[in-house]
Amino acid sequence: MSRLEASAPQAVQWIVRELDKAGHDTWAVGGAVRDMLLERRSDDWDLATSARPEQVRKVFRRTVPLGVDYGTVGVLSRNGTLYEVTTFRRDVETDGRHAVVSFADTIEEDLARRDFTINAVAWHPLRWDLVDPFGGVGDLQNCVLRTVGVPEERFREDYLRILRALRFAGLFNLEIERETWTSLSTLVSHLESLSTERIRDELLKVLAIDSSPGRALQLYAKCGALSVLYPELHDLQEVRVGEEVSRWTLSVSAVEELPIGRPMLRLAALLCEPLPFDVEAFLMRLRFSNAAIAETIKLTGSSPFPRPEADGYSWRRWLSAIGPERVPALARLGLARAKARQSFGMGDDCEFVVSSWRRAKVVRSGRPPLLVSDLALDGRGLISIGLKPGPHFAQILGGLLDWVLQDPERNQHDLLVERAVELAADITDE
Repeated sequence: MSRLEASAPQAVQWIVRELDKAGHDTWAVGGAVRDMLLERRSDDWDLATSARPEQVRKVFRRTVPLGVDYGTVGVLSRNGTLYEVTTFRRDVETDGRHAVVSFADTIEEDLARRDFTINAVAWHPLRWDLVDPFGGVGDLQNCVLRTVGVPEERFREDYLRILRALRFAGLFNLEIERETWTSLSTLVSHLESLSTERIRDELLKVLAIDSSPGRALQLYAKCGALSVLYPELHDLQEVRVGEEVSRWTLSVSAVEELPIGRPMLRLAALLCEPLPFDVEAFLMRLRFSNAAIAETIKLTGSSPFPRPEADGYSWRRWLSAIGPERVPALARLGLARAKARQSFGMGDDCEFVVSSWRRAKVVRSGRPPLLVSDLALDGRGLISIGLKPGPHFAQILGGLLDWVLQDPERNQHDLLVERAVELAADITDE
């Protein structure tokens, strides 16, 4: 047993100390230990213990039954942070999607059921002892990703581990060990048995936290997972946008130019180039929320920035159409795509995007009315001047907005009333 001198959060130390005092062996496990070994910050501390759920709940006054049947109890620290404490477990039966588990007595048994050696290391926050029965520390040092035990068996226990392997290899810049790679490549067809939500969420994790998500995305393509899970994106590898560049490669390069923490913006970058498939149908198939679908469609389907020298009306009309609040996201997308194209020698549009962004900020700084809600006359105002409510109100308000976009000085109540009467008469005549 080796040691690692490091510091865990005070709350984690308190939980381990209280369980140890009650006679229950308790260890930090999972991502927090792995990240600590990599000298990466982690706020996701999970604990594994010999205590059964009912024993954990006797030790602590404030607990939450997160998954008692599976051994997991949430313990609330003094500052209200919730930490998961799970009884040592071992797998009894698995079907590739779910596992039947039973409680175990030792940390070694618990680590033996984990997916990869780098995640099968336990650390004691008080004694600083490391338990590493499968060589995970050495694999991290050698930048290798391998399964615990026989790769095929480990992947068949839960096919999601294939996608986790791709994510970890990309995120930590690890080389997937040959037998592990062969097994996951052979079994990718079984990914179809996973729920859509699990598949989607794995992709979003890649896009959310990996500073260079292109590594994992290219591994998706290389092992065949892309063709199984996202055939629309797989086909982009055959669409050329240059002599040696596919649309897939260009889109992945654009994703790389965007910051972490913006998974939907990065997804929009994957879907931003003119595509030979229906983006909305693609997002619906992945069961994104209606709001997320609508926003992504707005970002991917927006017309490009007007030229910086375009007249004010052109700019106001564009801002009104795309929604002024989307300008920063569209500018980031545009700049990311321009940088990607530039990296492949396909033009230099970066200055155009920057200049257009600056012009958009200047136009917006004047606070012109850009939306129907900015008008000095609304639906109730139309009723107050004697117009009867109906679907034609949308036409009238839309006409008023376009009139005001041409000249923002027209956004005055009396002027809008006169114009509304004219528009209403025109609609009636039709």
